Amino acid sequence: MIKNDLFLKALKGETVERPPVWMMRQAGRYLPDFMKLKEKYDFFTRCRTPELATEITVMPIHQIGTDAAILFSDILVIPQAMNIEVEMKPGVGPWLPNPIRTSKDVDNVIVPDIEETLGYVMDAIKMTKQELNNEVPLIGFAGSPWTILCYAVQGQGSKNFDKAKKFCFTNPVAAHQLLQKITDTTIAYLKAKVAAGVDAVQIFDSWGGMLSPVDYQEFSWKYIQQIIDALKDEIPVIAFGKGCWFALHEMANSGALALGVDWTLSARNARYLSGGKITLQGNFDPSRLYSPPAEIKKMVTQMINEFGKDSYIVNLGHGILPNIPVENAKAFVDAVKEYKAN
Repeated sequence: MIKNDLFLKALKGETVERPPVWMMRQAGRYLPDFMKLKEKYDFFTRCRTPELATEITVMPIHQIGTDAAILFSDILVIPQAMNIEVEMKPGVGPWLPNPIRTSKDVDNVIVPDIEETLGYVMDAIKMTKQELNNEVPLIGFAGSPWTILCYAVQGQGSKNFDKAKKFCFTNPVAAHQLLQKITDTTIAYLKAKVAAGVDAVQIFDSWGGMLSPVDYQEFSWKYIQQIIDALKDEIPVIAFGKGCWFALHEMANSGALALGVDWTLSARNARYLSGGKITLQGNFDPSRLYSPPAEIKKMVTQMINEFGKDSYIVNLGHGILPNIPVENAKAFVDAVKEYKAN
C-alpha cells in the first residue's frame, strides 16, 4: 500500500483533507543537485541510465515534498524508438536533423518493439518504485501523437509549428499514417509502463492549442482518445492539453480520470467547461513562482478555494521554469500542505 495516497484519492474524486500537489517537470532543472548531474551527463544519457533517472525522479520528493513522483524521461524517446533521430542541443532544445516531410519519410517510421527500444524506461520505473518504497505514487507519461508529430515534422521547437501544420493540411493521408504509428507506439509504451509499476499516466498535449477546435478533433483528440480507451481500464489516465480549453467538454467524457488545465483558464470556467464532475489538475502560472514566497502561498490558497479541495490536484499550468528558486517551489508545495478548508 502507498503510504501517501492523496494523489490517487483525488484522481478518483474521493473526499480528502487537502488536495495533493505535484509539479510538471518537478524532477529537474531548478534543483541544484540536478544541475550537478546535468554538468556530468548529457540529456539522453540521463534518460537512458536507470540509476540516474531514478535519482532525478526521487529528488523532489525528498527536497520539496510533493505528493507524487513523475518519472524523469522525455516525450521524445518515442520518436527515437520509431527510427527518428532526436538530439538535445544546448541552447536550442530538441533537434531532429532529418525531419519528416514526405510520405516516403513516413514509410520509414517504424512501430518498434518497446522492450527492445525503450526497455531502459521500464528498468528506471522498477528501480524508482523500489527507491520510493511506497512513499508516494509514481506517474508515467507520454506526449500526445500530435505533439510528437509537431517535433518530428518541424524538426525543432517552434512558436507556431507552421511546417507541421502545412504537412497535415497538404498531405493529410501521410499525416494520419504518422499519427496512427505514433498512437500505436504510445499505447504499447504506456502499457509497458503500467506493467513495470507506474500508478497513473499522463498524456501531454503540449501543442494542442496550436490547432483550431475543428483541426484539434481531426489531428489530435481522436488519437488521444484511442490511447485513453486502451488504458482507462488498467490505470488512471490524466489528459493535459495546453491551450485546449475548447475541448474540455469532450475530454471530460473521454474516460480520463482527470484533466490538466493551463493558467489561461479560471477555475470557475474550467469547472463549467468540464461539466463540474471530473477531477481537474493545475493551473498556477509557472512564471508566478518568481513571486515572493509569501505571495505564492497566498495565491495557492486562493487557487484551492476557487477549484475546491476535492476532485482537484494542485499543479502548475505547464512545466516549472529552470531558474525558479528552490525556496519558491517549496513555498508552492508547503502552501498546499498547510491548507485548511474554510
